[in-house]
Amino acid sequence: MKTASSNRTIAFLGDYLPRKCGIATFTSDLLGAVAARHPQSRCFAVPVNDIEGCYRYPDVVRFEIEERDLESYRCAADFLNTSNVDVVSVQHEFGIFGGPAGSHLLALLRGLTAPAVTTLHTVLRTPNADQHRVMRELLARSTRLVVMTERGRNLLQEVYQAPATKIDLIPHGIPDVPFVAPDYYKNQFGVAGKKVLLTFGLLSPNKGIEHVLHALPDIVAEFPDLVYIVLGATHPNELRTRGDAYRLGLEAIVRKNKLENHVIFHNCFVELKELTDFIGAADLYITPYLDEAQSTSGTLAYAFGAGKAVISTPYWHAAELLRDQRGVLVPFADPRAIAREVSGLLRDGARRNAMSDNAYKLGRTMVWSETAGRYMRSFEMARRQGAAATRKTAVGVQRAGMAA
Repeated sequence: MKTASSNRTIAFLGDYLPRKCGIATFTSDLLGAVAARHPQSRCFAVPVNDIEGCYRYPDVVRFEIEERDLESYRCAADFLNTSNVDVVSVQHEFGIFGGPAGSHLLALLRGLTAPAVTTLHTVLRTPNADQHRVMRELLARSTRLVVMTERGRNLLQEVYQAPATKIDLIPHGIPDVPFVAPDYYKNQFGVAGKKVLLTFGLLSPNKGIEHVLHALPDIVAEFPDLVYIVLGATHPNELRTRGDAYRLGLEAIVRKNKLENHVIFHNCFVELKELTDFIGAADLYITPYLDEAQSTSGTLAYAFGAGKAVISTPYWHAAELLRDQRGVLVPFADPRAIAREVSGLLRDGARRNAMSDNAYKLGRTMVWSETAGRYMRSFEMARRQGAAATRKTAVGVQRAGMAA
């Protein structure tokens, strides 16, 4: 049966693949999931370019914004208005838009006639003056707001006075993968018969991987068959500003700790199928990130939803997702705690398996098809609210004219 929302036109604004970053992956996955669940809808992308010459985008991209060009944002608003979109899905992160604290985005929203549903990938607890100013206007110009954690929802209300009725809590989407024992995947990566610890994602100094490397000597003393796979290219922004210094530093720690036989670096940005195989091969997944205020992590969501036992530092997303025996939290920058918990879980197969089961069960509510349905409900609510606001404005203008 055709639903009321099945033939809407939806524009997705944010970074987009093949740009290599988490927002690009998210925007691409969200568009694909909404289009698959609602095939009568017309979905297209409006990405932000951070380099000259842009990217080789797929056909679904209809307009491109140049990050630092303010006029480009105004032109994007004009394009969206003439495209008769019903809703614009905005992916917001301060670092991806031009201007102070990403303020160029506001020029687009000021000129936009369609309602905007803004997904906030970061909600700052202590914003600076520019960030606070931009966020307040962003919230005011968005018809609905999406956050991925309860902490994000609470911060929107406490720090920015966003009305609770405007906020939708929708978990980070994940691919729907079968629950399969790790040994099934290990042979293709040359780690058959090994215990595998995995971290994946674009590399930068806030990832805290050095603390896992400092923990490994104690772990491999008890489990000499352990291998730690670090999967991911250096983040493009990091590469442009500081080169590959972080990765080279990690490799130096490996040599110093004599871990050459226990650490594998895969310096690449892998496609989804290969990524899910890597995750499948892991006995334990670890996110040793150093920023407590990290409100979302796609890598954590992917591994958790695949039924991996997870050890993580207590940044906001992890603290929320891994509670109730769904994972293990360790203090920030604490190699001893990492070694203790990794070894403990490798010893206790029953606990590790129970943790995996708990994660996989909750993960079924986060698969992209479910997430797409929740987003579509948010889009439809925004469309109705936008239409009601337009009618109210028209009535007000009409009455003013009659009074004159």
